Amino acid sequence: MPPPGGRRRPGARPPAALPRATRHFRKPPPPPEGRKPLVPPGKEGSGARVGVWLAGREPGGGAWRGAQALLRPPLPGPRRRQRGRGRSPGERWRRPGGELCCMEVGGGGASAPLVRVLRRGALGGPRIARFRGLETASAPGLTSHCLPAAALGRRTAPLGPMPNEDIDVTNLERLEKYRSFDRYRRRAEQEAGKPHWWRTYRQHFVEESDPKDKIDIGLPPPKVCRTHQLLERKRVLRELRANSEEERAARLRTARIPLEAVRAEWEKTCGPYHKQRLAEYCGLYRDLFHGATFVPRVPLHVAYAVGDDDLMPVYHGNEVTPTEAAQAPEVTYEADKGSMWTLLLTNLDGHLLEPDAEYVHWLVTNIPGNSVAEGQETCPYLPPFPARGSGFHRFAFLLFKQDKPIDFSGDTRPSPCYQLAQRTFHTFDFYKKHQEAMTPAGLAFFQCRWDDSVTHIFHQLLDMQEPVFEFVRPPSYHPKQKRFPHRQPLRYLDRYRDSHEPTYGIY
Repeated sequence: MPPPGGRRRPGARPPAALPRATRHFRKPPPPPEGRKPLVPPGKEGSGARVGVWLAGREPGGGAWRGAQALLRPPLPGPRRRQRGRGRSPGERWRRPGGELCCMEVGGGGASAPLVRVLRRGALGGPRIARFRGLETASAPGLTSHCLPAAALGRRTAPLGPMPNEDIDVTNLERLEKYRSFDRYRRRAEQEAGKPHWWRTYRQHFVEESDPKDKIDIGLPPPKVCRTHQLLERKRVLRELRANSEEERAARLRTARIPLEAVRAEWEKTCGPYHKQRLAEYCGLYRDLFHGATFVPRVPLHVAYAVGDDDLMPVYHGNEVTPTEAAQAPEVTYEADKGSMWTLLLTNLDGHLLEPDAEYVHWLVTNIPGNSVAEGQETCPYLPPFPARGSGFHRFAFLLFKQDKPIDFSGDTRPSPCYQLAQRTFHTFDFYKKHQEAMTPAGLAFFQCRWDDSVTHIFHQLLDMQEPVFEFVRPPSYHPKQKRFPHRQPLRYLDRYRDSHEPTYGIY
């Protein structure tokens, strides 16, 4: 059997049996003369395997013999193969006398190189063999330059160019690519948080206030025990896992999710904060409380009756027409027995004379529990009347929790109240006057714009001329029809059709 490094040199002694050896941990001898360690051309520092050329076997045509290191002349005695894989990372194989046989580094990654023995150092996958009587010793000085490319590939993937970064677009193929979208997203968020030389439209025209400077005038957050939440979550998980029907429905994709339960859970957890963000986006806190904010912790459900069976709910910014809001809505909320509440409906954008004033459309005070019908109607309900051409108006429902019964005689309006001067209102002054006895707790709002029913409200209820803030094109003028139109266009009779089709003026 030839030695691991190649053929037997001429004049060498025949192999003899090797005695059973013990482990020796000695410093490896220096390479003998005639062995020239070499790295293949173009592979310096690239993670290629490191080896030596055998004396007299230097490559003539560029053939690389593999990773073979410090091969000594063959010792007498037979050599046997041993099946199995490498032992531990960074090992070198020795004979019992301490001679270094050969080495190959490969697999396992940069932190766990595998040292194996080569039977023949041929390209394209050397055959692995082990020899009985060989021992291992640590490989000092083993660095990443001795590792294969597969091991170096397990390092952190390089990041590509960030947005707004100066890059060379002439050779895009040489740019380092992202290997994970999450890695790009995290890096992009870090870059977005850094100061830049440019400013956005909002930074130019809107002065963002610090959240720490805002005053919270709402109810305090409820005390929630984290341990109880985790126990409840584990209980639900156990019930779901024990339910075979739910498991089968989830596997077959026929499971049904109760949306009412999901909405109830959302109302208790993150729903109030979502509503607060929507209200801040629409500028309600800025115009109602001059910048003060509150978290609407009490869910407020408002719905207008449309016909006999249909309802038009009010969420947080949806559109409701004046025709749908002609009658007072149905308002429901959760309340403890014996508690007192106040309900307010105001128009933030509808005042015709004062830009900072509002019109109060509905005010019910001293409501016992959640029975709105049993409260004191301080100001009767008035349908929305957004003027024509004034765009969308914001209508906000505010629910205040009272600590005790309050005297609202100074805010009482006559019933019916169709004078706009009497309905002029300021929510900030109203809350400032009663802030010691009531706290904002619920919020719902909608948007409304002009339709045909607004004209009826101005003419019949308010008894005033309807204001118009846009140009109304008058109808086309047509002279009296001639019985015998002489030298008239072919569409002459179309002007006098008794229908809703468009007519044409004089042309």
